[in-house]
Amino acid sequence: MKRTIATLIAGLFATAAFAQTPAPTTTPDSATPPAVAKAEAAHEKQEAKTATKHVKKAKHHKKAEDKAAAKDAAADTTAPASK
Repeated sequence: MKRTIATLIAGLFATAAFAQTPAPTTTPDSATPPAVAKAEAAHEKQEAKTATKHVKKAKHHKKAEDKAAAKDAAADTTAPASK
């Protein structure tokens, strides 16, 4: 009987200790609503896509310029000198 009472008292202390611990938060910033956070993430993703497109476009433009410059240089060296 003493064991049963001791176990019950220990159980009461254990539940009291666990009841006082704060619940873990799953959101990093509880002040920001989920819809706003989702919209911000979508906006950042769109900006990243746009930046990637600009980089690709710039590379393509540079490549076309280099190709045209090489073609002009080849045409200049093979042209006969006029007097």
